Amino acid sequence: MSDTAADLRAPALPKPRGVLSEAVIGRLTEGTPPPAATVAAGADPYGDDLQLALYLCYELHYRGFSGVDPDLEWDPALLGVRRALEDRFLTVLRRDATRHGTVDEAVAGLLVEPVQGTSISHHLWHEGELWQLRELAAQRSLYHLKEADPHAWVLPRLWGRAKAGMAAVEFDEYGGGRADRIHARLYAALMEDLGLDTAYGRYVDSAPAPMLATVNVMSLFGLHRALRGCLVGHFASVEITSSPASRRMAGAMRRTGAGPAAEFFYDEHVEADAVHEQVVRREVIAGLLDEEPSLEADVAFGIDATVHLDERLERHVLAAWREGRTSLRGGSPAGRSDDGA
Repeated sequence: MSDTAADLRAPALPKPRGVLSEAVIGRLTEGTPPPAATVAAGADPYGDDLQLALYLCYELHYRGFSGVDPDLEWDPALLGVRRALEDRFLTVLRRDATRHGTVDEAVAGLLVEPVQGTSISHHLWHEGELWQLRELAAQRSLYHLKEADPHAWVLPRLWGRAKAGMAAVEFDEYGGGRADRIHARLYAALMEDLGLDTAYGRYVDSAPAPMLATVNVMSLFGLHRALRGCLVGHFASVEITSSPASRRMAGAMRRTGAGPAAEFFYDEHVEADAVHEQVVRREVIAGLLDEEPSLEADVAFGIDATVHLDERLERHVLAAWREGRTSLRGGSPAGRSDDGA
């Protein structure tokens, strides 16, 4: 692939949301100094500015940005500010999210389905409207258009049963060797059914800080070998809770007439993730802790942090919807770029 073709696959830089993200964008485009570590240390760890700045730093390790030199992925100045942003975020996460001391306790919490569910998927299943499904799909595209990629960082840091189990689940996420079944491609088809633009990174400017945080935590855990246990915990949380939530989402897609591809994406996850849950618990977690029992607290924290950030996102989204307003920044998502929306 030529450099020009590769650049076309990279998204445009989003708009800054404060001094941190503005300084990071300046570094990427003009080579100006990045924000000082002291600024990062005093920023709101869950706020728009810090989360966008962190997202910008992480995306350099994925597709990068159009017009940004790919060598900046390893720019020492940017890596330094990324570390300061991560320290701020991780410190507060450990304070706010830690709930369980053991993996068994943390996993047990994931296995309980509330009688009166209050999650986003419960709302959409029972009473959600098509515009709300579009909003959620636009937000979640920040992860689902690169589904499995953040978790793949942990593979070189595992061995034995944990590595084999993780690789087996990731193989399914990547379509079992079939390009048309890669889950990121299936999600793009879902977005097409909903009239959304499927370009990677298209909805970053629309995504609120709680959504950015749920995406950033995967890269935070995945890019640090020292946090491999946390990444396994995150992965477990996603896979264990996915099947019942996907069943509700599939029902919401059918009830609102979202379209066959939108239904299929969640139908696929109902079946696949029910199997993945068993592999993750019996092979990935158990295999990791057999080899490295000292990582149990990290695995539990990875689960707790995932639940904590998901709950923050749910509160943000549902509060907006109950008031009849959008949960996105800047209003409802635009449609596909080729339909004039």
